[in-house]
Amino acid sequence: MTAVIQRVKHASVEADGIPCGKCGKGLFILLGVMKGDSTADADALAAKIAKLRIFCDEKDKMNLSMPDIGGSALVISNFTLAAEYKKGNRPDYMRAAPPDEANTLYEYFIAKLAELSACPVESGRFGAHMEIDARMDGPITIVMDSAVLTKKG
Repeated sequence: MTAVIQRVKHASVEADGIPCGKCGKGLFILLGVMKGDSTADADALAAKIAKLRIFCDEKDKMNLSMPDIGGSALVISNFTLAAEYKKGNRPDYMRAAPPDEANTLYEYFIAKLAELSACPVESGRFGAHMEIDARMDGPITIVMDSAVLTKKG
């Protein structure tokens, strides 16, 4: 499971022109579910992200987490994080989990992040074409791979 985490002032998402998720100051997360991922991967990522200290304290040091600032999160499913691009110029996405499996783990991750952070967590619509507006803050962008956290990688 791969997560691209960005610190934002706010973010929102529309699917088919209909608003479906938003967050205020907090985290915008693109989540890619790969073949072989499990709830253990989602648990590890959610636990790490819930405590990730990338918000500034009163001394302008990144020392605070999303719960510390009373933040929120917006999580968007993104199978293109599974892209293989070594050969040719058109990426393939064969590493991505099948849609039913990916959606189950995506929903599980959202619930787990909300539980562990005790912060509001909203989402886009799985499998939909979405338009995202986000105001990055920093920019602070971190890429996490659950394999690193679960010792698979």
